[in-house]
Amino acid sequence: MGIMKDFKSFAMRGNVVDLAVAVVIGGAFGKIIASFVNDVLMPPIGLLLGGADFSNLKVVLKTGSEAILNGDAVVTPAVAEVAIKYGSFVNTVVDFTIVAFAIFMVIKAIEKTKKKEAAKPAAPPAPSKEEVLLSEIRDILKEKK
Repeated sequence: MGIMKDFKSFAMRGNVVDLAVAVVIGGAFGKIIASFVNDVLMPPIGLLLGGADFSNLKVVLKTGSEAILNGDAVVTPAVAEVAIKYGSFVNTVVDFTIVAFAIFMVIKAIEKTKKKEAAKPAAPPAPSKEEVLLSEIRDILKEKK
């Protein structure tokens, strides 16, 4: 039972739960950004650059071929195309740049609110009972003069 109790206390700490929430939200945010880049941002950019579809841009190193059949027998097996798909890489770089910028803006906003909180001066501590009593005695002595 000791291990289960330790695991439960570990898993329920604030940092672990916050991290789990951040991973889930980050995954969903990544999918939204990927869709934005692939479906909204890159088609107009590709159109401006001569109608290129970035997701299909590649440099073919070796062309592929389909299998040649003679009835049911395979005469020549299929050969897969070997290509460097730099269009997908460009999409991924744009995805990363947008996500990094969004995270940068969130962190900047958090830092700004922390600076505002730190800038507020702390209220002076309330005087102790002894100080209050001594102040009253001082004031009474001043009145008698």
